[in-house]
Amino acid sequence: MEKVRNGRRRPRAAKAAAGPPPAFVPLSRLLSTVAAPPDPAHGPPCHLCSALCCKYFALEIDKPVTPSDHDEIRWYLLHQNAVVWVQEGGWYLEVRNVCRHLQPDGSCGIYDTRPQICRDYGLPEKEGPCEYFTQDVSYDLFFETAEAFESWSRAELAKREQRLARRRARRERSRAADPVASRASGG
Repeated sequence: MEKVRNGRRRPRAAKAAAGPPPAFVPLSRLLSTVAAPPDPAHGPPCHLCSALCCKYFALEIDKPVTPSDHDEIRWYLLHQNAVVWVQEGGWYLEVRNVCRHLQPDGSCGIYDTRPQICRDYGLPEKEGPCEYFTQDVSYDLFFETAEAFESWSRAELAKREQRLARRRARRERSRAADPVASRASGG
């Protein structure tokens, strides 16, 4: 049997086979508690995701030690869409900027030729699961504004000055206790 729609004949089997476009995932499927959630062992579920990883990139940066280092991080944070965070001791500059090849439906416009970093991202045997699988993202530190960082930075730089002052005092006591060794070392 054929069904006529808008003046065209289309076999019922063809209609069923056509189905929704590949990138379409019904909301009921996403919200369903019956279906088992995707398994990270089978790779990232890009077809279910809102392309979280395509909306930013993060670069590891050095931990700030000197006042100049602190000022550099403050400078990063003065820019729009930049945040700095610390996770498991590593410092990162995150730039929230959408990939130019991200399509309106959340798919990748260059999927077949995407960079290797995109291919590797989210696979459990690489760097760990993608954001889709991450339930509890926690940061050691997280800064969205230069003001928030400055507040933290002032306290850290004050601690640094105290440590340096203690070292200078120990050096001076050491020199005073052993003037011969102090002269031999050029002090």
